Amino acid sequence: MTEGIVTPLTQALAEGKLTRDELKSLMQRSDRPALRHLALWVLVLAGTTTLVTLAWNSWLIWPAMFLHGIVLVHHFSLQHECVHYTVFRTRKLNNIVGQTCGLIIMLPHRFFRYEHCDHHTYTQLNGQDPELIPMPKTYGEYLFYLSAIPYWKAKFTEISRHAMGRLSDAEKHFIPKEEHAAVYRDARMMLGLYALIFAGMAVTGWWGLIWYWIIPLFLGEPVMRFIRMTEHVGRPNVTRMSENTRTNLVSAPMRFLCWNMNYHAEHHYVPLVPYHALPRLHEKLRRHIHVEPDGYPGAHMDILNQIHGTRA
Repeated sequence: MTEGIVTPLTQALAEGKLTRDELKSLMQRSDRPALRHLALWVLVLAGTTTLVTLAWNSWLIWPAMFLHGIVLVHHFSLQHECVHYTVFRTRKLNNIVGQTCGLIIMLPHRFFRYEHCDHHTYTQLNGQDPELIPMPKTYGEYLFYLSAIPYWKAKFTEISRHAMGRLSDAEKHFIPKEEHAAVYRDARMMLGLYALIFAGMAVTGWWGLIWYWIIPLFLGEPVMRFIRMTEHVGRPNVTRMSENTRTNLVSAPMRFLCWNMNYHAEHHYVPLVPYHALPRLHEKLRRHIHVEPDGYPGAHMDILNQIHGTRA
C-alpha cells in the first residue's frame, strides 16, 4: 500500500461535502421504506415465477428463466444492504433477511459480512481488497469474467473449503479467529440444507426447483457480473473514494433491483447511510465523485476503451 487509509466519512466532513446535521438526518434507519420495497420485490419475484410457469412447455421458458434469474441474483443487493445493517432498524431482522438471501445465491451471510468489511477498509487496493475484481488485460479475460465461470468456481471452492474446516490465508486476515468455527458451521449448514432440498426433490420426483431456482440463478449471474464490474473495475487503485469508485446513473427499475447500489461511490463514502437515503446523499456528493451518466453501458465502454488502450 502506498497511501495511508483515508476514512471517507472523515474526509467528506473535513472537505465540507456534508454537515454533521445532514449526516445525522441521512443515517436515520426505518423499517417502512424497506418493507414497502420488499413487498414490491416479492410481487416482482412472483411475476417472474409465473412467467416461467406459463412458458413451461415452450422454448420461451429460457427467456423467462433468464428474467427470473436477473431478479434472483439481485438478492445479492439486498443481502449487501443487510450486511451493513441499514435495511431494517434491528440487527436481528437484517440478519434474518440477509441469511435468507445468502441461501438463495449461495453466499453465507457471516462470511460475506467479514469479507465486505475489508472491502470497505481497503477498497480497490491490490492485495488487500478481498473483493477486488482485477482489470481485464484482454477482451477474452473481460468476456470470461462476464461468463460468471470464475465467480462460480470461486464460490464452490470457497464454500467447500469452509465446510472442510479450512480458510485461505487471505480469509484468515479478515475473519476473527473466534469466528472461524462459526464460518465452518455456516458452510456445513448451507450445504446440508441444499442436500436436503435435492433429496426431497429426488424422493418426491418433483424437480421444479431446478427450473425455478438453479438454472435461472446460473442464467442471471452474468448480469450481476456485468453490474459488479462497473463499481470499481477500471478505476485507479488508490484510497480516495472520489477516484476509486463509480456511481452509475441508471433507470428506476434498475435502481429498484439493485437497492440503489448504483450510487456506489456515495455508499462507500458513508456506508451507514440506508439504501433509501442514497439518492439524497448523491445530491450532496455528485460534484465530488466519479459519476457515469450513461450508467452500466457507459462504465463498460470505459473499461473496454482501457483494454483497447485508449480513453473515451
